[in-house]
Amino acid sequence: MNTTISSQAIFVGVGVGPGDPELLTLKAYRLIQQADVISYIANAKGDSQAKKIAALALQDVSKDQCHIPVVMPMAEDRSAANEAYDQAAKAIALALTAGKSVVFLCEGDPLFFGSFAYLLERLEDEFSCQVVPGISSVHAASAALKIPLTMLKESFAVVSGRHSEQQLRETLTAHDSVVIMKAGRSRQRILQALTDTGRSNDANYLEYIGREQQHVETDMSLLQGEAGPYFSLFVVTRSKARRRLDSRL
Repeated sequence: MNTTISSQAIFVGVGVGPGDPELLTLKAYRLIQQADVISYIANAKGDSQAKKIAALALQDVSKDQCHIPVVMPMAEDRSAANEAYDQAAKAIALALTAGKSVVFLCEGDPLFFGSFAYLLERLEDEFSCQVVPGISSVHAASAALKIPLTMLKESFAVVSGRHSEQQLRETLTAHDSVVIMKAGRSRQRILQALTDTGRSNDANYLEYIGREQQHVETDMSLLQGEAGPYFSLFVVTRSKARRRLDSRL
């Protein structure tokens, strides 16, 4: 469907990709420029990663385009985050009620660990909502490594670093390919799980994929002793030698 949002009170979650501005889809670019209102996650200083990624699309928009930043507290307490989403949903609802179109910029894909999902559940019963998919950090990581995520009959799982060490071990044991998201504060637990399951040599670690500060580490022994940034993940796959062997069976 060719989404058009001009003169429509519609809420659209737009995936802006993992960080490289050139990975923004043509559809996302067009809808950002058409929107009456742009919303995005921001910190207390007003800085927004999603807004920075979409900067090219935002350059030549109408001066009448309004912004609704969703100021997200850094605390682990979910009640504070829920309050921020509640307040943002109210502001977006007011814009939609006034007949304005609202585009929410979401890093990666809106419905894959995306902040858009929390606003969608607050607004979808009362307003027209649509989603424009974006390139996820999982696929950007695979491309950066030039390593297939899955081949032939390989199983694939995506988990969060917030899972327990036991859950991580079980997943690493049960699946051929595993991506572990939200690795930053959990990096040491993840490294321990990789060691316990004998999969350290299968792992790659990436930070800030598609951004100027992108960093890739293939030697897990060099990651000991400290936590990583929020925008980091592990990609664990079968070795090339194992894949060559499996392809002949």
